[in-house]
Amino acid sequence: MIQILFIGDIVGAPGRNFVMEQLQSLCQERRVDLVVANAENAAGGSGLNKRLALELLEAGVDAITLGDHVWDQRGFEKDIASLDRVCRPANLPQQCPGRTHLIIEHNGFRLGIATVLGRHFMQPKVDCPFQTADRLLKQFENKADGVLMEIHAEATSEKISFGWYMDGRASGVVGTHTHVPTADARILPRKATGYITDVGMTGPYRSCLGREIQPVLGRFMDGMPRKFGVASEDVRLCGALLSLNPDNGRCTLIERIEVRQTPEATNSTSKVNYDDYQ
Repeated sequence: MIQILFIGDIVGAPGRNFVMEQLQSLCQERRVDLVVANAENAAGGSGLNKRLALELLEAGVDAITLGDHVWDQRGFEKDIASLDRVCRPANLPQQCPGRTHLIIEHNGFRLGIATVLGRHFMQPKVDCPFQTADRLLKQFENKADGVLMEIHAEATSEKISFGWYMDGRASGVVGTHTHVPTADARILPRKATGYITDVGMTGPYRSCLGREIQPVLGRFMDGMPRKFGVASEDVRLCGALLSLNPDNGRCTLIERIEVRQTPEATNSTSKVNYDDYQ
């Protein structure tokens, strides 16, 4: 079997550092062959830059995917083309820089990787993710032995629909973007595609989606703008582990992965004064 570890949205320095600390032992423990990570929030919680991409690749990540925050870091549009193991969402406008897909290899097994953005409740104006996936699958023909599709989307219904659309056509479909892990990891009925609606984020869970609680709560209460700093406590690495048959690329097992900090690291508290917003 080929073991593929997909790591969900890496958020800021806490997420990056935890991946670098845990990845080697996790890969040894679970006999991981290839590691794919979404790093669109790795730089200060929004976007990615070349230096951090190279650090993650050096730490053992084999391929990096991105999402709707792909261009948040200044100058990254000039650097992305030089990163041969980083791909942007495939359904962005064609004139955007960067690779629309990747193919990585382990012991002769070639894994095609691509990300599509959803269109519901999302800011970027993108092509249809379903039609884009059709084009990508044609590009992978005779070049990849298995295909991992990521759908970076807000709407659960859109992710699930995309999973059904890929059933039997991709080895795996993993959802990202909402930062909240779902409990629906499964093999779809055609016995070929591993699916999960959202693998969750890799970052601080004592937070609001990786950000400090008080500023986010305050914004909801009064609507005033605030800086949403990256939180720091209860850091977890979340993702999915997919086992693929190297003979036909079919997924035989998919399971959620969640690695937490030691109990000592999660026992600290951070006071939130809710009275400030009454």
